[in-house]
Amino acid sequence: MTATPSLTTPLQLHIGEAIVAAGGWIGFDRFMEMALYTPGWGYYANDLRKFGLLPGGGSDFVTAPELSPRFGQALARQLREALQATGTTEVWEFGAGSGALAQQILEALPQLERYTIVDLSGSLRQRQHDRLQAFAGKVHWAGELPAHIRGVVIGNEVLDAMPVRLLARLGGVWHERGVTVHNGGFVFADQPTSLCPPFEVQGAHDYITEIHEQAEGFIRTLADRLQAGAVFMIDYGFPEHEYYHPQRSMGTVMCHQAHLADPDALADVGKKDITAHVNFTGIALAGQDAGLQVLGYTGQGRFLLNCSLLNGMENTGIAERAMVQKLVNEHEMGELFKVIGFAADNPAAPYSGWQPMGFAQGDRTHTL
Repeated sequence: MTATPSLTTPLQLHIGEAIVAAGGWIGFDRFMEMALYTPGWGYYANDLRKFGLLPGGGSDFVTAPELSPRFGQALARQLREALQATGTTEVWEFGAGSGALAQQILEALPQLERYTIVDLSGSLRQRQHDRLQAFAGKVHWAGELPAHIRGVVIGNEVLDAMPVRLLARLGGVWHERGVTVHNGGFVFADQPTSLCPPFEVQGAHDYITEIHEQAEGFIRTLADRLQAGAVFMIDYGFPEHEYYHPQRSMGTVMCHQAHLADPDALADVGKKDITAHVNFTGIALAGQDAGLQVLGYTGQGRFLLNCSLLNGMENTGIAERAMVQKLVNEHEMGELFKVIGFAADNPAAPYSGWQPMGFAQGDRTHTL
């Protein structure tokens, strides 16, 4: 395998030292965690710009709130209904990025009492703080999950950035794919493992895929802390039978830099995003097994249309219409991204049996 350039940056050296301390090999999940979240150096912990419409401004990718404020406005309609149904008064956002979604929701819900952002990145928290100064009395930040949550939780493109373990079926035998140092650079190295995907992958061909222990663990922890309220997670991914399809033999790990995608997670470490698609069946089961009620699952396009995304579009300009189309078109974000909803599973709660507007039509929970 081809090695990356010599380990010269502080982050590369830090990861290299961790590999040596671990005996010469670390799992890809640990590598991904350090590449993204090492304080001061990791991609989400450094000061590089990340979010934006075009690469000319130094950004690497665009998220739905940057495309159009209608994304946040539509989501706010769902949140308003959820707050009322669950009898709660606070919104919790995980991984708030540039703060664009928070701004859109706060503007759409002036009656909201409290908006709490949980974000590990100090530099992004500062950007959020600067952007949300007009809501200083309502917006609060937390560095970790509190012991108890009462409110509606949202996460847009959060699960895909949680570290994954890489598995490789080679010659019919499953291996865990990790990272080592060779000739002064990072390279992949495989070790036999008892781990395997939760869904049997048909065929005998070599196959690379991921398992999502951290994302599923996050949902279980959220379930343990959520005393009352609901959860809406939006991300790109598939149900299990599509995720582990025999033809998806190269896995889903992808990197994003300057609005270009590439599969080489070992290059430009700390300078680009590393993501993996979400196995929504695993997310649903993790929540359900931990005591959450699955409220629904559908594509982002259908969810937003159910939440009246197109209301008031009559006098909208062509540029804005084009951005909205990107949010809902099947060949853009509308089908690639999915939305899954949960509620604290309390039969005595006033929201028992509540069906959120976002899943009113086109619910695909039965496909999970």
